[in-house]
Amino acid sequence: MRQLVIFAAAISTLVSFSFAKEIHIGVVMPMSGSLASYGQTTYEGIEFANTLQPKLKNGDTLKLVLVDNKGDKVESATATTRLISSDKVVGILGAITSTNTAQIIAIADKKQIPVIAPVATNDKLTEQRTYASRVCFTDSFQGAVVANYASKDLKFKTAVVIVDQAQVYSLGLSKAFTEAFTANGGKVIKELKVNSGDKDFKAVVSQIKGSNPDFIFLPIYHAEASMITRQAKQIGLAKPFLSGDSVANQTFIDLGGDSVEGHMFTDFFDYSAPPTQRSKDFIAAYEKKTGKKEINSFVTLGADTYNVMVDAMNRCDNPSDSVCINDKIKKTVNFEGVSGFISIDKNGNATRSAVIKVITNGKAVYKSTVNP
Repeated sequence: MRQLVIFAAAISTLVSFSFAKEIHIGVVMPMSGSLASYGQTTYEGIEFANTLQPKLKNGDTLKLVLVDNKGDKVESATATTRLISSDKVVGILGAITSTNTAQIIAIADKKQIPVIAPVATNDKLTEQRTYASRVCFTDSFQGAVVANYASKDLKFKTAVVIVDQAQVYSLGLSKAFTEAFTANGGKVIKELKVNSGDKDFKAVVSQIKGSNPDFIFLPIYHAEASMITRQAKQIGLAKPFLSGDSVANQTFIDLGGDSVEGHMFTDFFDYSAPPTQRSKDFIAAYEKKTGKKEINSFVTLGADTYNVMVDAMNRCDNPSDSVCINDKIKKTVNFEGVSGFISIDKNGNATRSAVIKVITNGKAVYKSTVNP
């Protein structure tokens, strides 16, 4: 009888796996263009997570379908339409900037396809969007982290803020920072506006030097941020700089050179302080594959967009049911991710920790963890 039961179980498993299918998960990332370093790093995490967990618990195989949006809004929309109509994806991971991610969400929401953003932090991104979620913190949280650290830990009283008026990320984060810093008794003595693609910031850094603030808050992407720090150094502006997660990559350090020494910024993860067992396991597997122990936080966030999507799919009776997947994503509670523990609310926003780092001797060095 025992042999018969074992045989029946084996047949059941064989039948189950014989009907296993391939399910497509779409990925929209800037693999070329000015944002390529962000996209390539984030996709590295998604792809590696897929190699570690290539199947669902029912035996279905998960295939990633990557489309390069070149960091462009129109390309983001085109990529989303293609993934949904031609590739029949059940969910989409991406993009990078809040502006491009909003384009993806606008289309996917109408088609009831869930989107998980790895690093799009603008507060309004998920508003009135049923199928939008993220694994990163929001700008209101990040802005408060920077403001509190500047005013309470560093005892700074005055700031100049440089805003990229072409990026909703920069606009949102600068607003959140200003509100929190002012609430702490600080004063923003000047807000200076720049645009993505600008290269000459001599007038900007001269105004900062004349204003003599305690520090400069720089919530802009690494290309322009590194040029500002270099040009600031050229005129002898030796004030502390703080940024958000937009400079959380080695490219910023490489471009800025010694001008970014001492630069402080918020981030999501640091390999030297792994927050979960899954973090430790991922670091070990990554080191075995690449020979490197140091992992960029965007790699871990990419991995967690995939991990959260897969977790939601495994909780659905039909893992191809996009409506169910979306519902389960928004019931994610204390999920043990690579980048930390993640909970996602009904609005698609993540509750999670942040870390603060400082660039020392050409390396981003962990300083502290800030919990929500």
